[in-house]
Amino acid sequence: MDRSDPAVPVVVVGGDLAYATAAPLRAEVEKLLAGCPAALVFDFGDLQFMDSTGLSVIVHAWREGQQAGTVIELRAVPRFLETILDLTGVTGLLDRSPVDDAPGHPAPGSTASA
Repeated sequence: MDRSDPAVPVVVVGGDLAYATAAPLRAEVEKLLAGCPAALVFDFGDLQFMDSTGLSVIVHAWREGQQAGTVIELRAVPRFLETILDLTGVTGLLDRSPVDDAPGHPAPGSTASA
């Protein structure tokens, strides 16, 4: 987890996000959202696999964020996760940010994806 900006914590999610690994992530997300940050960023740059339990963590974070006034952003979204988010309709709920401001990437907070 990146705590360099306490107002915008970054949760780095790697490996497999599935039934066996989702509970600790959900607990950490709830703890972070209790602090009412301006935004909570999920960095999926190292994510290899996600099942429906992992998807439920993202949706739960969005719901809790709505109540706390926290924007949920996704960063470094792999293609397979983009497809899952699009097919399930979750894309419209979330703000996706690029990994950086490199040329050819949309500005932070943009909903465009690569």
